[in-house]
Amino acid sequence: MTGAAITAYGCEPDEAALFRRLAPRHGLTPTITAAAVSEATAALAKGRRCVSVGHRTPVTPPVLRALERAGVRYVSTRSVGYDHIDVDYAASLGITVGNVDYAPDGVADYTLMLILMVLRHARSTVRRADVHDYRLADGRGRELRDLTVGVVGTGRIGSAVITRLRGFGCRVLTHDHRPASGTEHTSLDDLLRRSDVVTLHTPLEAGTHHLLDRRRIARLKEGACVVNTGRGPLVDTAALLAALEAGRLGGAALDVLEGEQGVFYADCRDRVLDDALVRLQRLPNVLVTPHTAYYTDRALSDTVEHSLINCREFERQESAWIG
Repeated sequence: MTGAAITAYGCEPDEAALFRRLAPRHGLTPTITAAAVSEATAALAKGRRCVSVGHRTPVTPPVLRALERAGVRYVSTRSVGYDHIDVDYAASLGITVGNVDYAPDGVADYTLMLILMVLRHARSTVRRADVHDYRLADGRGRELRDLTVGVVGTGRIGSAVITRLRGFGCRVLTHDHRPASGTEHTSLDDLLRRSDVVTLHTPLEAGTHHLLDRRRIARLKEGACVVNTGRGPLVDTAALLAALEAGRLGGAALDVLEGEQGVFYADCRDRVLDDALVRLQRLPNVLVTPHTAYYTDRALSDTVEHSLINCREFERQESAWIG
């Protein structure tokens, strides 16, 4: 595996610095670029079997074909999810796609922050204070110890959220195909019916697309809040918006959103935005943040390190197979 090389696309300066520092430890020589992976930039991977990509740019069939022509056989995404990559098409080209794990604490911390903010009307309070209006919120906040929180998805992040919730003394309900120990596990419909807050941490798959659809949103209890730090398409945005505008729900905190690609991570102050996003952000009880729950120094270190490990192991297996 001596002399193996990797091209890392879409690197911010701090990511680039980590790749330069960590790659030699794993026997890899990095080519690092701030440019996103694309048909035009695929040539930067010429002669390399491994590339590392971020989650912000779709890796489409044309891009995959360009990478395959450059000699790429392994794509490591610096994210847990890989719905931005056409995995099936990659496999048809002989390209393997791998994801990474990172410490769940950053997303779990952020989830708790969003829950508390939506329960305490933080958005409207801060916005008023910004214009020197220091009156109290129109309605009183709610305390977590008096509430039931439903956690959908009890993997690493969901479990970390549960650990944090226990410190607040609230009741926790869970739903997953693998029941979490030490929690009250129940059906999704029962969880929706009983929870004051529903927080989503399940992967985005064919079976979880619009997991909260119009029918299930209608089953949420009056005044419930929805928090999503998972993936945008877990929620039917139109159905959620209708319930919020009708006053049925107490609020929502969304770090991810359907159609966020090309909007989140961009300066959109002079752009015409999707009507649903604009309407959501007009509501005083809705928080929207730009897919930033993962954005911590610890997560960055983990994603770069594990992306390098993935590529190193792929190169090792390839060398062993060739040998």
